[in-house]
Amino acid sequence: MTPGLGPTLAASSKPQPIHNSQHARAHRRALASDCKAQDHSQHACPRRALSNQGCTKKMSAKAVREHYGKTLLARHLSEHGVNVDARGFLVRTDVKEASSEHTWTNLLDENPWAKTTKLVAKPDQLIKRRGKAGLVYVNKTISEVQGWVDSKLGQTVTVDNVEGILHTFLVEPFVPHQQEDEFYVAITSDREGETLLFCRDGGVDVGDVDAKASRLKCGLDNTPTLQELELFVQDAPVTRRKQLAQFYGALLKCYRDLHFTLLEINPLVVDDEKVTPLDLAAKIDETAHFLCQSKWGPTDLPAPFGRPEFPEEAYIRSLDAKTGASLKLTILNVTGRVWTLVAGGGASVVYADTICDLGFAHELANYGEYSGAPTDEQTFNYARTVLGLMTRTRRDDGKVLIVGGGIANFTDVAATFRGLVKALKMYRDELLAGNIKIYIRRAGPNYQEGLKMMLKLRQESGLFIRVFGPEQDAVSVCPLALGLVPEDSLQDFDPDRREVKVDEKAKVQPPPVPGSPVPRSPQRTFSAGSLSSLSLDAMSQTQFSDKTRCIVYGLQARAVQGMLDFDFMCKRKKPSVAAMVYPFQGAHYSKFYWGTEETLVPVYPSLQQACSKHQDASVLVNFASYRSVYDTCIDAFDHPQLRTLAIIAEGVPERQTREIIARAAEKQVALIGPATVGGIKPGCFRIGNTGGMLDNIVLSKLYRPGSVGYVSKSGGMSNELNNIICKNSDGVCEGVAIGGDAYPGSRFVDHLLRYENNEDCKILVLLGEVGGADEYDVCEAITSGRITKPLIAWCIGTCASAFSFEVQFGHAGACARGRGEDARSKNQALLQAGAVVPRSFAEFGDAIKKVYEGLVTKGTIIPKPEPDIPRVPLDYTWAKRLGMVRKPANFISTISDDRGEELKYAGVPISEVFAENLGVGGVLCLLWFKKRLPAYATKFVEMVLMVTADHGPAVAGAHNTIVAARAGKDLVSSLASGLLTVGPRFGGALDGAARMMTDALDRGISPLDFVTECKKKNKLIMGIGHRIKSLENPDKRVSIIKEYALQHFPKTPTLNFALQVEQITTQKRSNLILNVDGCIAVCFVDLLRHCGAMSVEEADELIGDGCLNGLFVLGRSIGFIGHHLDQKRLKQPLYRHPWDDISYISDDL
Repeated sequence: MTPGLGPTLAASSKPQPIHNSQHARAHRRALASDCKAQDHSQHACPRRALSNQGCTKKMSAKAVREHYGKTLLARHLSEHGVNVDARGFLVRTDVKEASSEHTWTNLLDENPWAKTTKLVAKPDQLIKRRGKAGLVYVNKTISEVQGWVDSKLGQTVTVDNVEGILHTFLVEPFVPHQQEDEFYVAITSDREGETLLFCRDGGVDVGDVDAKASRLKCGLDNTPTLQELELFVQDAPVTRRKQLAQFYGALLKCYRDLHFTLLEINPLVVDDEKVTPLDLAAKIDETAHFLCQSKWGPTDLPAPFGRPEFPEEAYIRSLDAKTGASLKLTILNVTGRVWTLVAGGGASVVYADTICDLGFAHELANYGEYSGAPTDEQTFNYARTVLGLMTRTRRDDGKVLIVGGGIANFTDVAATFRGLVKALKMYRDELLAGNIKIYIRRAGPNYQEGLKMMLKLRQESGLFIRVFGPEQDAVSVCPLALGLVPEDSLQDFDPDRREVKVDEKAKVQPPPVPGSPVPRSPQRTFSAGSLSSLSLDAMSQTQFSDKTRCIVYGLQARAVQGMLDFDFMCKRKKPSVAAMVYPFQGAHYSKFYWGTEETLVPVYPSLQQACSKHQDASVLVNFASYRSVYDTCIDAFDHPQLRTLAIIAEGVPERQTREIIARAAEKQVALIGPATVGGIKPGCFRIGNTGGMLDNIVLSKLYRPGSVGYVSKSGGMSNELNNIICKNSDGVCEGVAIGGDAYPGSRFVDHLLRYENNEDCKILVLLGEVGGADEYDVCEAITSGRITKPLIAWCIGTCASAFSFEVQFGHAGACARGRGEDARSKNQALLQAGAVVPRSFAEFGDAIKKVYEGLVTKGTIIPKPEPDIPRVPLDYTWAKRLGMVRKPANFISTISDDRGEELKYAGVPISEVFAENLGVGGVLCLLWFKKRLPAYATKFVEMVLMVTADHGPAVAGAHNTIVAARAGKDLVSSLASGLLTVGPRFGGALDGAARMMTDALDRGISPLDFVTECKKKNKLIMGIGHRIKSLENPDKRVSIIKEYALQHFPKTPTLNFALQVEQITTQKRSNLILNVDGCIAVCFVDLLRHCGAMSVEEADELIGDGCLNGLFVLGRSIGFIGHHLDQKRLKQPLYRHPWDDISYISDDL
């Protein structure tokens, strides 16, 4: 059985055995499963037909290697009193390399048991039916295994029409046993809990598991007793029942604790001493990594067999792990002609579908998506990776790049296009040489500026680029890019043109897909029985209105402002957002706009406070992260006034989601999400960022209700649906994106039944996708008469059948885990049930239009006059981004930039600073001088910092620092106390010495004339003289600096001048030497003036601005901090100056 697809009964207080049922829903579930295990030879994996129909975003359910699964289970089963022999080791291709740490010699040293034990060897690469392919080597010695594995490593083999290279083998002990000791054991997950599966005959005799397996349904919070488990395995020999029952009990605990989503052992060998899993297939919920990291250890999640991972894929995966955005890339055919850069998980599938439907599946080079508001730098790195792969090879017929996406809800299109433009410029020459044509269709926030950037790039670069906006349907560029319609059939985006109509010759019918059913008139031939047993969600009874109010969890200012703007456009009397909750600050108010006026929204530190103050709020819009969303939802269930929860977070572990769903059912609370953008009811209520920016609200006419209610999994495609529905009908009545996870809080049927009960909603629209079986609930509702209104439906993901291996689709639930979950099967079932199902997504709008016009003709829908378009002023920040207003900045900064993917110092990325080992001196030069100075210069800077770091505790600055520290002041206060003494008498001589010496040198006077001039003016020569040091007792610091400058600087005229002045002044007194301040000053003048990085004028300006004193302050801060820490370490008391060190002079004298 596949997770969520076996015949089930509602979870009760006790685990329930499941028997064969003729009930329609059980029949529907059974149709959707694929449990026929095959290839049951001993030690050969009888792999469940884990579908190749595509998988997930943060791939939720991720297959692990057999070896990893066994060792993980063995480690944790022992905690429950079950000992499993999981000895084994992996042999990889590097076993033949002498320099490898994993040679046969090393492996056998680490696993000495293998030298004396009969062994089994087999590939561990997620290959099904290995035995039938001759890939299992049983009951052999180590020398035999070594020879066989060496002969197979690197070999290309074909298994089930999938060709791949063998690169990883598992070697483990051979377990002698009798056939009657083999059993089939499995655990699967579904919405309500887990299902245990058991077959008396394991291995080669297991046969049709779907027909033969006994099942025990366990609710989420229910654990079967030992007696119940013994009854469950009653088909086993009496002597084995207790062992099996104990094993199942421990296995279920580990399954839940380690967040498995599928676990199949066939055969499990049970003898008098132990249980041994001979073969194992397992998947874990990757989104639970933050919960299970310490339990899982280093995970081993291989790529599907037949598709070796490209380094570029690993790179994109690493980028994805470092950002809250979503970046996905799968290479399908690296020499293919058609490449895509698509924004949005749902949209990426729609584009792949359309390309395949048009007959170009064999030319589709990649699948991927970028979404979730990536930065321009992240988009640049993603785009340049794809372009690098695309331009690696050339074709005589050229290539095409389709840059597409739905209408974004919150992603700034222009921001992502900045990164894309940068990448296109980088690969301009390669794109031109490869005859690559680029077709762009994009919409969403700030799309106009983004498309203008592309038009400008076309003009400047000479690249072939076609540019389209929301005036064209999402996939209308596909037939154009593939050469199926003339280039003039679509007009490019024009910023000054209001509306563009699609030329009919731009529409092309997809060719019939071989083996696919021929579309026919909708007929209700799908026998589904009654929905009476279907436990409908509380969502099906929920209706939003213009009086619905909510509490927003999280400081989501942009989303809240968007909701208030929508409220204002809809002429609501009261804002829909009653309050916000943010636990990391105290209670306060946050300022927002209500039209042109400002209003305050209260922010509370707890949900309890928000609910008690705002009893009219019935909806919680939960923006908590995937790490904390579970706790916030559980907290929300304790507040009866909250009847609907919208969970925005992606990446919520499946088990936590299922527990949230179960708790919501207990409390009769409706759920939307997780992984949702929300929902919208035009004229009434908007959840979060649904519907996008105000311009899209107007474009899709979401400010007033229409007649069409839709439900979608994809958030991005829900906005596209808003646009499609608006173009082909009188608009949206209500729309919801239920989220792309495997277990959405509410299902398609819940919302469609809401729309069925809403008399204002006349047409229903469903946009499903590959994976899951919830669409079959809709079929059942239609055939049972629960849904009577016309339904236009389409399931995206039809392209999955064109791929021979798993493809990482955009949503966590977009994975066909069994028969019936693929998009084509669901589309056919919906068609047979009576829904209107177009031939492709490209025809979706036409299907809606046809149904709408039919209902208008019948009089069911009476079009209403279009109201005036409401006006809401743009926020200044957004208007500025759109180029509509301008304003001088309050600050200007040219030395650093933290806006991109990484920090930059004077334009130099921080990674480059470290890669080139610029050091502290190099960083100082970048930030102070905006120049990259030579290595000798940066080292000199560091020398200055070292020699000025401290000069003992007696100097004024150190003394002040020590006094402050002993007074109990903190480090910053003590440091500030010391720094405040820096001035003309302490540390300030650097600037003065530089000015005096440089001025004399520039005027061309001799050192003697300079000294004479100063004497006549009674002016001290800054940088000359020392209280202690003299010619006889020179300052070592001066010697170090002077010698380094003379040896490394190109020129030292200022230093030479100062040394000549010293020769004159020391004739009067031997302590009138060039001191450390003066030496640093004149050397630094020579450095800046003659390093070649700047002009004399620039150098003088920097010195005049105080950079020399800055060096002293920076260096001496090191010492001051040291004095503070020293006093704290010594626990010194409050300082009081001794009275006998003070001269008390009274006024009487």
